[in-house]
Amino acid sequence: MQARRIAFWPLLVLAALLAGCASLPAPLQQIPSTALSDTGATRLGRATAPAAAAHPGKTGAYALPDGREAFAARYLLAQTAERSLDLQYYIWRSDTSGGLMAQAVLEAADRGVRVRLLLDDVNTGGFDTTLATLEAHPNIEVRLFNPFASRNWRAAAYLTDFSRLNRRMHNKSFTADNQVSVVGGRNIGDEYMGIEVPVEFTDLDVVLAGAVVPEISASFDAYWNSPSAYPAASLLPAASPDEIAAVRSAWDGLRASPLAAAYLATVHEMQLVRNAAAGTVPLEWVPARLVHDDPAKVLHPPERKETHMLPHLEAALGVPQRELILVSPYFVPGKQGAQALVDMAARGVNVTVLTNSLAATDVGPVYAGYVKYRSELLRAGVRLYELKRGSLPMGEQDKPRERHGIGGSTGGSSGASLHAKTFGVDRSRVYVGSLNLDPRSIRLNTEMGVVLESPALAGRLARVVEAEVPANAYELRLAPNGSVVWIERTGAGEITHNRTPETGVMRLLGVGLMMLLPIEWLL
Repeated sequence: MQARRIAFWPLLVLAALLAGCASLPAPLQQIPSTALSDTGATRLGRATAPAAAAHPGKTGAYALPDGREAFAARYLLAQTAERSLDLQYYIWRSDTSGGLMAQAVLEAADRGVRVRLLLDDVNTGGFDTTLATLEAHPNIEVRLFNPFASRNWRAAAYLTDFSRLNRRMHNKSFTADNQVSVVGGRNIGDEYMGIEVPVEFTDLDVVLAGAVVPEISASFDAYWNSPSAYPAASLLPAASPDEIAAVRSAWDGLRASPLAAAYLATVHEMQLVRNAAAGTVPLEWVPARLVHDDPAKVLHPPERKETHMLPHLEAALGVPQRELILVSPYFVPGKQGAQALVDMAARGVNVTVLTNSLAATDVGPVYAGYVKYRSELLRAGVRLYELKRGSLPMGEQDKPRERHGIGGSTGGSSGASLHAKTFGVDRSRVYVGSLNLDPRSIRLNTEMGVVLESPALAGRLARVVEAEVPANAYELRLAPNGSVVWIERTGAGEITHNRTPETGVMRLLGVGLMMLLPIEWLL
């Protein structure tokens, strides 16, 4: 074992040297590309025009708390688009839902749709041949945001280029024909789209039509044309005809697989799909505002707040007068954020926070950052809830979990983890997007989302918190001795946990160690 350890270090040094020797291509003088504006005659344009005309300056919104509906909305847009698809994502998996969606995008390009695909490069490892296949299509252009210069030594690249590679694009949007967009917290992948996986993410997106869609397209253009977006062709070897044929064949085989076929059958039976076919999707038309970081944020020190979206989000949500609901899977408020919540509670605002429990989170260090602020917030009267592992809040608990024939219900994962990022103010305004309330989202990564002046959606969020969250999450309280306890509500009554529930000693020790490290700025 010792000999293996000794042999490991020269390999690590060699990998770091190889990664350090790689360099990004020189910036190209590219002609700026922008969203197509003359799309009113498309099927989507014709479908949304009457309602948009009846609600000038407003945006039609439809919430997507169910993962299968979220897939269906995007899949339908890919199948319906006639002129353009502009897609911006942090993660696009090569799993069942990711492959089905990629094939739908390729088929759109086959019928003449212009596709622009902008991906953050941190999660594209092993995906280069697929990206090169898409890039080879005459109607598809792929760009990678803040890419790795070395395609084979990604982990080692952090040793030589950490300050740049630590800054990522976390935005998520799917826009068809510059007429309809899907924005929210979901990436493209099985854990987001309601396919059975060990851990399924509970998430929230929103379908948007009308006034805010051109703003989303303008934001996409800003990122697409930014210096941090590199053409995939400048980074990847071109795909050979055999590789292109192999990728297409693999997607054909995937769609014919029992899991994919059963999943698509379930999706096609959903009410949203039926409503879309009938042209009766119940959009709520409300004032809306897009908020997003400047793509230049990743090029400047985190202290350069003029590129940050948080001040614009705060302005759009307004100052809470009665109630503030924060749903954030990764919640590390920092000293200033915690003090702001304390002050808010002191002036009579009901502040409620829902985040992941240690058992439900997929990022333990973030939980360690959050632990530091719990007692202070609880003393101030802030209500803290931590989602139980395997629970399904956010409006999904009352939905029938339709069986898709492969091992159980579509939502039947062995665990569920909160991934939605949504904030409600005074039951009148609601934010849905990609921003977590942690230092990474606020200071390091880029984010986006929409603020909707929607009493219906904001009220729905409040009702979920009131009616569903207490049964699906632990409520944190302070014991008489000042320690934190977790209240679990069961059919037999309340159970008080004096230590972190559902968590082993080793993980608790790990959290304790993380709390000692000066890493909050990274979380």
